[in-house]
Amino acid sequence: MTRIVVAGGGTGGHLYPGLAIARALVKARSSIEPLFIGARRGIERDVLPKTEFPHLLLDLHPLYRTAVWNNWRTIVGGVSGWRAVGQLMRRDPATVIVGTGGYAAGITLGYGVVHHIPIVQQIGDVRPGLTARFFSRWTREAYLNFPEAALVLKAHHEGALVDTGMPIDPPPVPRPDRRAARARWSFPADGGSVLLIYCGSQGSLAVNRVVADWVAQGLPAGLHLLWTTGRATYDQFKHLESPTVRVCDYQSPASDAYAVADLALARAGATTTAELLAWGIPAVLVPLPTAAADHQTTNAVALEQAGAAIHVPQSKLTTQRLDETVRALLADPAALARLVAVAAVRARPNAAAEIARRILAVVDEVSRAQPRSSRA
Repeated sequence: MTRIVVAGGGTGGHLYPGLAIARALVKARSSIEPLFIGARRGIERDVLPKTEFPHLLLDLHPLYRTAVWNNWRTIVGGVSGWRAVGQLMRRDPATVIVGTGGYAAGITLGYGVVHHIPIVQQIGDVRPGLTARFFSRWTREAYLNFPEAALVLKAHHEGALVDTGMPIDPPPVPRPDRRAARARWSFPADGGSVLLIYCGSQGSLAVNRVVADWVAQGLPAGLHLLWTTGRATYDQFKHLESPTVRVCDYQSPASDAYAVADLALARAGATTTAELLAWGIPAVLVPLPTAAADHQTTNAVALEQAGAAIHVPQSKLTTQRLDETVRALLADPAALARLVAVAAVRARPNAAAEIARRILAVVDEVSRAQPRSSRA
């Protein structure tokens, strides 16, 4: 059996790509045994125990930029995390380490560099995080969701930066029947359009308030809303349910929502944008303004410049702006078609399988380089 360590987390954007890669690795080669390293403070604390993979959670802390006196916790957590990773690696050596971002990735990739364990990275955003940027010079291969990220990374060697797209669950083949998908939500089988509003599991109060005012003002004729409010604010908006507006807290998996959508109003996280591109859904992107290093804005700007989406900053999202934007798209089928066409060019629905194939090539290279005695 071959151990591959997947390190990262903190947010779903760092954890779920790792899970997609791990499952693609096992599917491609049954002898692969993924093991996850994450942080006790991250989303992985709740998600990983429900998966099929063994895992180690480290007591890590962020850098306290304002309350600097708390950084002793960061130092202590880093030291204890390093020791825990070392104990694990000595007991169960990894052939390759896959970093997906976050504090746990930083500790584990650092251990890999010091102990000459090959490292690769999956990088989701146009503006890579600190961990991704710092370790890029030692990374055998970096799998980019946005090719624009290559402009700010130092490559280990020529060809190390690979435009693979984001590892996601790809749309089914064949695609779900549109009439059946509409029936699932009690929308008319034909005619009109469905706008999906999707801002993650917790939603966005700012976006939801604008949508609520828009519903009260009156939607464009023939438009239906599938409005996922997020769990945190569902109770505030569920009363707006109607034959043309379906209100739910969250959709997981999101395939039932994507299958019915003709266009979307969404955040600009790496996973969300990759899924919208893969499904060919024209999108109006409203980035989360408090995202780390404002990375969602750079994602949205890159997609708008490529012609694959429309970017509206949250500070400029008003009821009037939303109404005008949606009405303009509905009145211009050619504009919608252009967005869909560019989305198809940018889409990488099979990214997980491609990344797994490339990681296995690194595994095979390492195995060939090992002396026969060490493989016995």
